[in-house]
Amino acid sequence: MQTNTNDVFAYPDDNGVAVVKLHRPEVRNALNQSVRTQLAKQFDTLGRDQSIRCIVLTGGDKVFAAGADLREISEYSSIDMHLRQVHRLWQAISDCPKPIIAAVNGYALGGGCELAMHADIIVAGRSASFGQPEIKVGIMPGAGGTQRLTRAIGKFPAMKMLLTGLPISGEEAFAMGLASEVVDDDKVQERALELARTIAAMPPLAAAQIKEVLHAGQDASLDAALMLERKAFHLLFSSQDQKEGMAAFLEKRKPNYTGR
Repeated sequence: MQTNTNDVFAYPDDNGVAVVKLHRPEVRNALNQSVRTQLAKQFDTLGRDQSIRCIVLTGGDKVFAAGADLREISEYSSIDMHLRQVHRLWQAISDCPKPIIAAVNGYALGGGCELAMHADIIVAGRSASFGQPEIKVGIMPGAGGTQRLTRAIGKFPAMKMLLTGLPISGEEAFAMGLASEVVDDDKVQERALELARTIAAMPPLAAAQIKEVLHAGQDASLDAALMLERKAFHLLFSSQDQKEGMAAFLEKRKPNYTGR
């Protein structure tokens, strides 16, 4: 069933996959407060839905998101910006326990690039355009652009993008480690869905633990991160899916994972 919240649509399917689509074509999917609120609600709802095992985030086959809606914020004061509490809306996406795949065609600039970096996997079109051009309008990234980008591609490429505002192509993003895969532009949506269905067929408890431990371990010491990994690894041996997966492997049949 399609869920419509004005500028953000969610399309769950029978394979355990939900597609979340931005739809503001008249402004290249620019992110205003309403869109961010709608995204937060969708990801909170889908994160709680046990029938959903993977989420594809897309702006469609022309543009992902061209950044913040500057018409909304150009005259704001610092107090106005603070009172918006936008970080809480972004947090709803980063806290979503389901694997998220960003399908990026066209522009992923500013907040659009930051939005893509909230995903766990990025499938980019060859001519996609990733960038953090905030410096060109007198500001800087405010939703993780300086931090997630640096963690993804390293200090020196990130500083070049941040200080010049220059974009990179999908091909360049893949080479630098910002994208998981690069494919022809007309294959992006198809490939993202293919990966999502592959992930949705996996045991959801294991997928959730992989995501949680990987994210938590990034900012921990290696010893602490390895301890988190061991605990999660041991925990999964209490799941029915572990018993089913290993039995199916030994019996040479397809497993049926229930998320228990």
